[in-house]
Amino acid sequence: MTTVTRRHVLKSGTALAGGMAGILATGRAPAFAQGTTVHWLRWTDFVPASDQLLRNEIAKEGEKALGIKLNIETINANDIQARVTSAIQSGSGPDIVCVLNNWGQLYGESVIDVSDIAEELGKGQGGFYETSRAVANDGKKWIAVPWCIVGLQIAYRKSWFAEIGYTDGKFPQTWEEYREAGKKLKAKGRPIGQTLGHTFGDAPAFTYPYLWSWGGKEVEADGKTVVLNSPATVESVKFMVAFWKDAHDEGGLAWDDSNNNRAFLSGTCSATLNGASIYIESLRKPDTYKTEAGGQLKDDILHAALPKGPGGQFSYHVPFSNLLMGYSKNQDAAKKFLGWIHSRDVYDKWFVSQKGFSVGPTTDWEKHKLWGDDPIMLPYKQAARTGRFAGYQGPSTRKAAEVVTKYIIIDMYAKAVQGMPAEDAVKWAEAELTKVYV
Repeated sequence: MTTVTRRHVLKSGTALAGGMAGILATGRAPAFAQGTTVHWLRWTDFVPASDQLLRNEIAKEGEKALGIKLNIETINANDIQARVTSAIQSGSGPDIVCVLNNWGQLYGESVIDVSDIAEELGKGQGGFYETSRAVANDGKKWIAVPWCIVGLQIAYRKSWFAEIGYTDGKFPQTWEEYREAGKKLKAKGRPIGQTLGHTFGDAPAFTYPYLWSWGGKEVEADGKTVVLNSPATVESVKFMVAFWKDAHDEGGLAWDDSNNNRAFLSGTCSATLNGASIYIESLRKPDTYKTEAGGQLKDDILHAALPKGPGGQFSYHVPFSNLLMGYSKNQDAAKKFLGWIHSRDVYDKWFVSQKGFSVGPTTDWEKHKLWGDDPIMLPYKQAARTGRFAGYQGPSTRKAAEVVTKYIIIDMYAKAVQGMPAEDAVKWAEAELTKVYV
């Protein structure tokens, strides 16, 4: 991915005139120029029903409430950064871009300050999760409006783990236990499926908490002192090499965020770190996805947190946030739209369509009645409360976002499992981090 090295700054946006409360009270749409269209670029959702809802019902409601047309463009999440870079360089493109992880920090000088929208949202809906704040606030202002957080848990085959002794919904608690379980399962042709590829979600959400669980970290709390090359990190890499060979589908080096979904649903892997999209897809097509015994796969899926290591147990969940681009000629309309779609009644429709795949950016959504519908989804309910984010032990700054974008932590492990000595892989990664942070 190419990052922007020079950006034209538009540091202040127009005020959210009148506020959404005024619009809703009068029932009249604000007076925008006739034919005003807001172009929203976002990922192709792993829950197709949510994209359909946005394009149809919500787009129509938005036009009626706000007097604007909504043009929703969806692309593969791995292509979003290239589109943002191109748009900033050309000075034209989508008015709003929904970005992942801490990518927004890379473009902070090229977006509109949306503090008014974000502050109102946080105050009205129980306050933001720390992850949402870390990726969308630069310490002085909100550079993006937090949209949601996709919780990551291990989806696993209940019956297959029961065959090797993990009955009654139990799951390996440590990396050593997970390795031994995976070794037994791989011997049966049922390996763990995990990506160590250049992809946006599952790869960083696996490798970062894995690193932390061994006691490793990128930098000290000052966000400048690189400390990756430590005995803890080296041990984590050595263990990963054996873990990968013993327990994993070794083709996972080339996987993106969809390969593991397909592998699990086709019965070729026993467990994988993922959002809830695998389970939700099995619910959507219960007669398509079957177990080898002919039962419905949805009844053989459970979810568990990543195991613990010598340094503790951690998680990394994938946040999404909306950037209002500085080059936009529709800033007033785009701001109104962002305020409107986050209003409780409107956002509720989208939230329900996700079936728990995403949690809201604020804590109030933990109270939603949806969480009483399906106990298999409960591990995702409060997942966002447990996450650290890239850049730990320091803040999740632009530099931390650059490290994520360059896949440095992921490649450290990938190089080792492909044969590079663990010490050399760590030294390589430390040198790459130093180029970024120092």
